[in-house]
Amino acid sequence: MSQVTYSGFPRIGLKRELKRALESHWRGEITADALQDTARELRQRHWQLASSAGVDVVPCNDFSLYDHVLDTAVLFDAIPDRYRPVFESGHLDGYFAMARGHKRNGHDLHALEMTKWFDTNYHYLVPELQAGQQFRLAGDKPVAEFLQARALGHQARPVLLGPVSFLLLAKAVDGSDRLALLDALLPAYVELLGKLTAAGATWVQLDEPCLVLDLDDEARAAYRRAYAALATAGGPKILLASYFGALGDNLQLAASLPVDGLHVDLVRAPGQLDTVLDALSPTQVLSAGVIDGRNIWRSRPDKVLALLRKAQSRIGDERLWLAPSCSLQHVPIDLEAETALDPARCASMAFARQKLEELRTYADALAGQAEATAALAAQQALLDAQAQSAGVVDAGVRARLRTLSPQIALRRSAYATRHAAQAETLNLPPLPTTTIGSFPQTDDLRKARAAHRGGKLSDVAYDDLLKSEIARVVRFQEAIGLDVLVHGEPERNDMVEYFGEQMDGYLFTKLGWVQSYGSRCVKPPVIWGDIVRPAPMTVAWSSYAQSLTSKPMKGMLTGPVTMLQWSFVRDDLPRETVCRQIALALRDEVHDLEAAGIQLIQIDEPALREGLPLRRAEWPHYLAWAVECFRITAGGVRDTTQIHTHMCYSEFNDIIEAVAAMDADVISIETSRSRMELLDAFVRFRYPNGIGPGVYDIHSPRVPDPAEMLELLRKALDVLSVEQLWVNPDCGLKTRGWPEVEAALRGMVGCARQLRGELAEKA
Repeated sequence: MSQVTYSGFPRIGLKRELKRALESHWRGEITADALQDTARELRQRHWQLASSAGVDVVPCNDFSLYDHVLDTAVLFDAIPDRYRPVFESGHLDGYFAMARGHKRNGHDLHALEMTKWFDTNYHYLVPELQAGQQFRLAGDKPVAEFLQARALGHQARPVLLGPVSFLLLAKAVDGSDRLALLDALLPAYVELLGKLTAAGATWVQLDEPCLVLDLDDEARAAYRRAYAALATAGGPKILLASYFGALGDNLQLAASLPVDGLHVDLVRAPGQLDTVLDALSPTQVLSAGVIDGRNIWRSRPDKVLALLRKAQSRIGDERLWLAPSCSLQHVPIDLEAETALDPARCASMAFARQKLEELRTYADALAGQAEATAALAAQQALLDAQAQSAGVVDAGVRARLRTLSPQIALRRSAYATRHAAQAETLNLPPLPTTTIGSFPQTDDLRKARAAHRGGKLSDVAYDDLLKSEIARVVRFQEAIGLDVLVHGEPERNDMVEYFGEQMDGYLFTKLGWVQSYGSRCVKPPVIWGDIVRPAPMTVAWSSYAQSLTSKPMKGMLTGPVTMLQWSFVRDDLPRETVCRQIALALRDEVHDLEAAGIQLIQIDEPALREGLPLRRAEWPHYLAWAVECFRITAGGVRDTTQIHTHMCYSEFNDIIEAVAAMDADVISIETSRSRMELLDAFVRFRYPNGIGPGVYDIHSPRVPDPAEMLELLRKALDVLSVEQLWVNPDCGLKTRGWPEVEAALRGMVGCARQLRGELAEKA
């Protein structure tokens, strides 16, 4: 019978136990030992859940307290020198300093840069390397977690980020060649494989997700050199894992490496099965990723069984492993916890536990078990029926899409004309100051929201509380001297969920949490039908906030691409079609805000870069429809209405033309962790519109000194004109506390005023 396995599981716990333990530890409420106890209990619980679901082999070392790439860097001692003194005071102190920054005991350290893990909404910490970097095996985490799993009676397979992908995902801070460090890194991997063998591991999984990217000759040579060295190390058998797409022109490279098995993604790239089977050696195992590890829909047995039976007929059961397409960390844990969802909708959904159960059913069906075959036939019939259920198709939405014209995506005038009109209408000072949108969500706000949802707080009382919080935020912004204000978004639980809750075609979970980074978890809404906006969503709150001040107030929306990317999207329509539906709904909101007198409207698109296909040949098509959807949302407003957008962790260099094509009047971007490096793209391209490069990192609790922000602004003025530059944090302030926000924003406003004075003296 074919083996059932998987490559990773959600780390955070069904009720976000890891998040709560992490944040308690950071507040000094629990010890490092207590945090590790929580981690140990979660691993044990998740392995048992997988075993109960019918899994034969569980992964280990897929768990992380913050990020698995950071774990790899620390494991192999790739620790920048500035953090080493903190490590000396405690291993976890140093680890979290790299993740979050550190400002105490005489240390003032920035966190490592953070960026998206391929095309997901998970963020990884970018290791910093340099020429002459030395590596050594500096810990035993993979071995310890393997021994924990084995002691609990599980057959386990350690999972490691492979050496070539680790280097390719890192950053050479001195501009040197990262792959030149491979020979220095490999002995540490060899030593670790030896320790795993000694501990009893018979297989190890080496994740090389970069194999689905466009690779140059140097990277291909690095793969050959790396795996030749690892194959002679006498370690466990190696399962080489790729995911998030097709191996494509890297297939022959991957199959030629001296490894014992190959994992491939047959959800995103089912068409690669034949060539993969042709490329396998007679002894290599195929780990067939046939269940979607990125979305929450049940698989379609008509498609999956066809793939599996083809593979079974070619290589037999012993060499065929059944697995999800990638780690299950991108989906929630257990659908059974969603007791409030419509059972008819739940029937077509599968979270991590249900996906493992699906795999068991497929394995049993391949083995000829009639009960499993009947269960899959019933699943197919249910999915076919769901496609015809009420609410899936809205005739009005479909008709509106059919009649779209190119004019709908146009502004009334070119940017130069709009800029002049907005300058006259808004009358802002040079270097205008603003924030990205959200202000801290206090415990009182969260408790009130929960009480309102639970029927324990009336609509009137809840609205009064929100208005009081908006007034507080407006008064604070006026007091510190911000130029463009926001209402603070106290009514919003999440920047995507809030809007989805007010649109038809979405549904929502109670415990459908997934990790975004560290302790930051999100609960993606589920798009199951056509998208309709029944009524205005933000106009009342923005209008109320504007009524409290004479300063301009920004209306705040989440853009269509981000609404798409950060949701679990229906799988019966092309993603671009769903995105256009969302864009039309948001366009109506933009025009309602404008009609209500809101002169600045921010349409956030932090996920634009995230949705970029991993192969460059597929970029033009995606960027064309993604930019079009943004322009549909913003199209048709008056020249005096200023459209802002916000992007973070977006690596603009290779998509700057598309960013410019969005034609936003002002774009705010994350630049604080990279020390303004991202501005290089805007300079080379001569980006003409307004830019607000973030001057401090809101993802870290440290409050930057004003001198630090001033230095960043001066760097920005070296490459941008005064007319272009806006002053703002690098992201929303929702996750921060009021004391640090107040200190940081006062410092930011002071820096802008100081620079204005300097510029006035020079004039």
